[in-house]
Amino acid sequence: MESRVEDIVIVGAGIAGLTTSLGLHRLGVRSLVLESSNNLRVAGFAISIWTNAWKALDALGIGNILRQQHLQLRGNVTTSLITGQQISSTALANATGKHGTHEVRCVKQQLLLEALVNELPSGTIRFSSKVVAIEESGFTKLVHLADGTVIRTKVLIGSDGVNSVVAKWLGLNKAAYSGRLAIRGYITLTSSHKLEPMIMQFFGKGCRNGVIPCDDKTIYWFFTCTPTKQAPLRYRHPWELLFGNINKGNVCVSGDSFHPMTPDLGQGGCSALEDGVVLARCLGEVFCTKLGADVRNNKGEEEEEEKYKRIVVSLKKYANERRWRSMNIIFAAYVTGIIQQGESKLVSFFRDKFLASFLAGVQLKIVDFDCGKLRSS
Repeated sequence: MESRVEDIVIVGAGIAGLTTSLGLHRLGVRSLVLESSNNLRVAGFAISIWTNAWKALDALGIGNILRQQHLQLRGNVTTSLITGQQISSTALANATGKHGTHEVRCVKQQLLLEALVNELPSGTIRFSSKVVAIEESGFTKLVHLADGTVIRTKVLIGSDGVNSVVAKWLGLNKAAYSGRLAIRGYITLTSSHKLEPMIMQFFGKGCRNGVIPCDDKTIYWFFTCTPTKQAPLRYRHPWELLFGNINKGNVCVSGDSFHPMTPDLGQGGCSALEDGVVLARCLGEVFCTKLGADVRNNKGEEEEEEKYKRIVVSLKKYANERRWRSMNIIFAAYVTGIIQQGESKLVSFFRDKFLASFLAGVQLKIVDFDCGKLRSS
């Protein structure tokens, strides 16, 4: 049975986990990422990266790498499948908010994950490492893996998705079923698709679909509706973030483990990127100090206790900073989805006549956000 000691263990090599690990690496802090599969998992195929997420990617130093690979989208056009008429059109390329000009691109998830991984030191990710149990051990946690390995860590971060083992250990409920399903994918053509760089959405009775160009040859598509539980969209009730444990001692969650949400605002991946930057910044305030170096060198039990207390404070700070924003996005995404896929004639009427432009404005307000730099000013 292998046994090892780490300062920070992150469970899950998805967007949130890799963002946190890279943020810590930029601050000179090592972390170990545990991934249950034997390679990087790519689900969703492509995701919309909005203004707030580009702020996070720039803080990590990889924004320009992804900009070069993806088209900047100029607008968001919505058409009713019931009337056949365009019901809203929102300019994006020149739209401005309090944090600057808006920027939206549809990013291939594989390229995003690879951009994060390529900046990490070799050996940061341990594949085929399924967590089966978490155990208290003084000021540390013991992480038990399926292969018998036990890892002792000062900080444990759960970024292991909607079925998170860490979230379960914290006492968070399983994500709820939203009553809708989604099918997503992308197609790469051999020649240019000749589509305008726009988000094109189509609202119908109980369904919503759309296409978004990623680059000159690749098109991302999606379809959401309200049938049986075939590919269910799940989310966490907002009040669970208020009353549940986002953090407990030296353990916390991020990404879908923290705030699974419906995709109606395109903010699942964006929020995960925000989480990673904020979490790395909070932990960096602990580990990038003389005390942090002393504890890494095992200076004694008193220092260990003091370090543990500072870790607890830093994770509380992270949770407080992310709690209300995550609640707001989950709620807004859920309500937006209900309206966009309204099945009744009354909801469809108000959506097509009045609410489509309003919902586009709500989205722009949510993405007009800056999670800040990796280092506190």
